[in-house]
Amino acid sequence: MDKYKRLFSNTLIFALGTFSSKLLSFFLTRLYTELLTQGQYGVTDMLQQSGNLLLPLITLGITNAVVRFGLDKGVRKSDVFTTGLISLFGGMIFLLLITPLLAGIPLISDYTWLLCLFVFTSSLRSLCAQFVRAQNRVKLFAVDGIFSTLTTILFNILFLVVWKFGVVGYMFSIICADLCSVVFLTIAAGLTRFIQVKSLDFSVMKSMLKYAVPLIPNTVLWWITNVSDRYIVSWACGQSYTGLYAAAYKIPSLVILMSGIFMDAWQISAVTEEEDRNRFYTKVTSLYTAFLFAMASGVILVTRIVPRFLFAESYYVAWRYIPLLTVTVVFTCLVNFLGSIYMVEKKSVRSLLTALLSAVINVVLNLLWIPKYGVNGAAAATLVCYLVVFVVRLVDTRRYIRIEWQFHRLVLCTGIVLLQTALILYEVPLWILWEIVLFAVMMLLCGRDLLAGVKHLLKR
Repeated sequence: MDKYKRLFSNTLIFALGTFSSKLLSFFLTRLYTELLTQGQYGVTDMLQQSGNLLLPLITLGITNAVVRFGLDKGVRKSDVFTTGLISLFGGMIFLLLITPLLAGIPLISDYTWLLCLFVFTSSLRSLCAQFVRAQNRVKLFAVDGIFSTLTTILFNILFLVVWKFGVVGYMFSIICADLCSVVFLTIAAGLTRFIQVKSLDFSVMKSMLKYAVPLIPNTVLWWITNVSDRYIVSWACGQSYTGLYAAAYKIPSLVILMSGIFMDAWQISAVTEEEDRNRFYTKVTSLYTAFLFAMASGVILVTRIVPRFLFAESYYVAWRYIPLLTVTVVFTCLVNFLGSIYMVEKKSVRSLLTALLSAVINVVLNLLWIPKYGVNGAAAATLVCYLVVFVVRLVDTRRYIRIEWQFHRLVLCTGIVLLQTALILYEVPLWILWEIVLFAVMMLLCGRDLLAGVKHLLKR
């Protein structure tokens, strides 16, 4: 199959599985904001983010290695999956040992047991799902996404609507859905046949850990970049503002959702396609960048409209944080895209160094700007750090893949979304008219690449 067609095909398949579950989370925001107070919603967000921090630490970042080594044709699949399981269960023993320390953290002290369950089920589901994806069984991966969506709806109804368990019900619905997914994937993919401890090739385990371990601080540092602002917002502004910030992030997350679908497919193509890589990356980058900015411009345009339907009335004020967060996620996606080059080249140390730079800038700016500017200070700090890292990675990755960027369009598109943000936040007279005009300009700038990409794929 042609490499562009394969990328497009895999993207569509991943979309079927990923889009349903992520879109569900987006539309369930109304339910969550109706049933949970701003403080409770802030707590659930803190628990999930704390779990996301613990995941790479507990599993030694092994899921990253499962994807990368699972795609290598010369590596036995049983060695990859068995190494993943051993690392995961070893990490869970360690987690149980440090539970008393977690219980001393004020924000999560009342839910430590729930956090441990969440980490275990999430890591196990991630291992199974990523192993299936590394086997190129993208259709099964997509079906699991749809199945997970259905079970999440069921458990949300049970634990939140019927039994009204609040924070516990929210977290427990995720835990139960993850467990159902693990059982489904184990049966459908016959994962038990890949568990072969006695015949494990320890050289593969060593190589996987050598690749994965440097990514642990990398993941932690990106967590600091993405989540430290919520802790500082909670400290400087109060827990209710953390809930508003988490709700506001749901709308820009549409951009990350669409990007994530593409990135799932792209990681496979980036590793497996070896011919004429510079040209391949350049074409894909041009289309990807056009799509990101066009979508971000559209999201900013409807910033005042969508929250009226998506949020409960008490959460509507969160619209003020959406525009700047939307610009931020564009550069988050571009940084992640460039990170795929480090993954292909197995340059995890260089990925780590750029993550360190991002974390340092973010924490310093958060401490300076959040007490002064509030929640939008957090969004601005994250935007600046991602802009800096994007430039650094853009320069650094050219030693591996020479992507020909359209810098004039990149600068112009960035200026447009920032101008849209300023217009809507300061409510300039006739701002809605200016927003429509700027969106139209954005579509003119990006439309040619978007249409060319669609025509090329349809022709193939």
